[in-house]
Amino acid sequence: MDEKFIDAGTPTRRAYLKSGSALLAGGLLTGCTGQSGSESETESADATTTAKETETEAAATETTAEDTGYSVSMSPVGEVAFESIPEDVMVYSLLYADMAVAFGHGDAVNSLGFDSDAGGRTLDAYYDRLDGVSFDREGLAQLNNGSSDISVDKELLYELDSDLHLMDPALAVSFDGWEQSDIEEVGEQIAPWFGNVYSRAHSTPPEPYAENYEYYTLWELTEKVGAVFQAEARAAELKAVRDDLVETIQSNLPPEDERPTVGVVIFMSDTFYPSKVNVDGFATSHIRPLGVQDAFAADDVTYETSYDYETMLEIDPDVLLHSFCVASYYDVNDIEQTLAEHPVGGELSAVKNGRVYPSGNPVQGPIMNLFQLEMTAKQLFPEQFGEWPEYEGGAYPEIPEDEQLFDRQRVADIVAGN
Repeated sequence: MDEKFIDAGTPTRRAYLKSGSALLAGGLLTGCTGQSGSESETESADATTTAKETETEAAATETTAEDTGYSVSMSPVGEVAFESIPEDVMVYSLLYADMAVAFGHGDAVNSLGFDSDAGGRTLDAYYDRLDGVSFDREGLAQLNNGSSDISVDKELLYELDSDLHLMDPALAVSFDGWEQSDIEEVGEQIAPWFGNVYSRAHSTPPEPYAENYEYYTLWELTEKVGAVFQAEARAAELKAVRDDLVETIQSNLPPEDERPTVGVVIFMSDTFYPSKVNVDGFATSHIRPLGVQDAFAADDVTYETSYDYETMLEIDPDVLLHSFCVASYYDVNDIEQTLAEHPVGGELSAVKNGRVYPSGNPVQGPIMNLFQLEMTAKQLFPEQFGEWPEYEGGAYPEIPEDEQLFDRQRVADIVAGN
């Protein structure tokens, strides 16, 4: 599916802005990496000291920024200058809403893109497991007009009168009715653009952005948006949580020949739409680190590929992960029942063995990524990381504290700025 369906540099008038773990039984890392308790405690103390030093430096940087302004650079927008932290922000893609919340500025978001309600529900599902973290989506403008021709009304951007358009201009220029002159007009007359979404799958953006477009990891994007909100310390701390989580997972994976084949799909109208796992882009950053065998690794698999039941049975992945199933567009239980009742679908190994699981949103921000990494590890490797509980929709399931793969309170404290 196209980027606009999936969420989906010169100073301007508003470029100078007006306003200013708990681990499994006995501990996975301690038991499997040979670290003693004292070594772990020393490293933890060192990390705490480093974090405090980083926060002190960040605070000094923010004070200076309030006095003198600052700038942040990212492809394809180049360098964008800020007088102070933006207080009213247009957001299209869900990953940037998640970043705003992560940096303590969720209340600055004034809009969401393709479906503000579904996207908001997904964020709620994860934030419900973090004390004090929430996202108020009431009253948010829905940017997409909902027609078959995916677009955004330029006049709505004038009405929002944002301090910043936290959106990739290369995505905006792909919309129906938009030209490069519209991108320049909005940037000059309202506020600058700042976003990069084609890093999602390293797909080619439209002209005139294609030639020099740069791709970033999710955590490189997080760092850059953190700089926009003058929250570099929070970005670094969240990445440290993610790095610990990935290390926990990768140090406990079974040998490659014992790992399941995995198919990531969207299922609609008796048709399977597959996605590759082991490819670049932040869309797979919750699955790729697990090193699984990709059931759809063939070169001819693109977002336009579709399979019927018979073709899926020929491929027959050990596990099926269905995207957009965490408080979003699809109900994995209904899908599993539909497959089980079909004469061919019921023969799929994943269906017969009860291994059809809800997967998350590929347009994921940093907090979403932490939960989606944990979720996928449990779904694919229950013996190593604990069973994934039955999911009935709504909030992310309660995981017993001794089976959580990252520290919820640590994340909540980071978001709170503690």
